[in-house]
Amino acid sequence: MKNMNRREFLGTAGAFAGIMALAGCGSTGGNTASTTTAASSAAASGDMQLLTAGKLTVGTSPDFPPFENLENDEYVGLDMDLAKALADKLGLELELKNLQFDAIVPAVAAGGQVDLGISGITIEPEREEQVDFSDPYYIDDLAVVAMKDNADVTADTYADAQSGTTGESYAQENFPNATTQPYGNATDSFAALQSGQANAVVTNKAVGAKMVADAYTDAQVIKEIATGEEYGIAVNKDNGGLLSAVNDALAELTSDGTVDELTNKYFG
Repeated sequence: MKNMNRREFLGTAGAFAGIMALAGCGSTGGNTASTTTAASSAAASGDMQLLTAGKLTVGTSPDFPPFENLENDEYVGLDMDLAKALADKLGLELELKNLQFDAIVPAVAAGGQVDLGISGITIEPEREEQVDFSDPYYIDDLAVVAMKDNADVTADTYADAQSGTTGESYAQENFPNATTQPYGNATDSFAALQSGQANAVVTNKAVGAKMVADAYTDAQVIKEIATGEEYGIAVNKDNGGLLSAVNDALAELTSDGTVDELTNKYFG
């Protein structure tokens, strides 16, 4: 069974076998906020530590639709729209850095590569040992996906997952009779499923539904698992000023309806 839950970095509903950074790096301009808010005031105070003055550098793994994906070399998805909105609130230019999913939390923890990690990352104890997390902005569950013509597969027989995700951890802990094979990204996990290299994939419920609806119509969700995973933004533990500014910005984006608009845009 293949696990694709990637918004969990250390275990994985889309667990990967190894850490590998993708070479691509994209940037998107952010608009300078014209209205003084708690978030923009925090940004202007200088308490935040940024890799580059005036720029918010965000690590993401764009293979997890509808949260993040690359379409015609453009970053799209709920997380990407949220990153743009956060940068605008903070009055900063946004730069997106393409990383392997299970490399994002370590990159944030080490510093020097990115300011934040936004990539459907589940808030969990193991990750909280490495980084701090913002207030949650989305709650998701897990799902098991199999091919429609594979009537014999069960969640206990085989499990693939994306490396470093909660899906991977869940499969390892709850499917003792399964062979868990980690993959570097969600796309590789589903490709292995379709080619017969895996019997099933464990991934985030929203991602599984999106993949089945758009790209893998010959597959189906065979099981949903209510895990109530909270997605958060990863911040370096020594950057409390940035964490406070991000939480202020999230609060403002929630109160002004932006977060609801983005959720409805992709899941409504």
